[in-house]
Amino acid sequence: MTLTRRSLLACSASFAAAAPLAALAEAKPAIHVMKDPNCGCCSAWIEILENEGFAVTTERSLGTLLIKYKQDNGIPQNMASCHTGKIEGYMIEGHVPPGDIRKLLAERPDAIGLAVPGMPYGSPGMGPESERDAYDVYLIARDGNSEVFTRYEAA
Repeated sequence: MTLTRRSLLACSASFAAAAPLAALAEAKPAIHVMKDPNCGCCSAWIEILENEGFAVTTERSLGTLLIKYKQDNGIPQNMASCHTGKIEGYMIEGHVPPGDIRKLLAERPDAIGLAVPGMPYGSPGMGPESERDAYDVYLIARDGNSEVFTRYEAA
C-alpha cells in the first residue's frame, strides 16, 4: 500500500475525530471526600470507589467541623453517616454504592445528593455484601426531604 496525501489526511482526520472520545472514555468521575483520618470504614469505601473507576481525593475533618460541613451542604441530621463526598455538585453521605452514584450522575435530578444513614453492615466498606443487612439509599431533595433511591435487601 502506498501512502498518498489523501490517505494521510483521511487517517489524520479520523484520529482527530476519535481523540475527544478516547479522552471521555478515560475520564474518571472525581469525588472529594471529607473524613475522619482514623476511620477504617471510610478508607474501605474510598478504596471501593477507586477500584470502580472514581478519582478520589480526601480531606481530613474531625468532630464538629465535619458536622458543620454536612449541615452547610444540606445533609439533614437524620441522614448523617461517617464521611461526606462531593461529586459534580452532588453530596454523597455515607456508604453509598458506586452504582448508585453513577445512576445519580446519569439521571441528574434536582437534588442535594444521596445518603446511606448510619453505617449498615454489608454496605460498601462495612463488611461483606454477601452478609449485608437490608438498607436504603436515599435521595435528598433540596427542601431537606428524602425518598428511597435504591433499596438493598438483606443477603
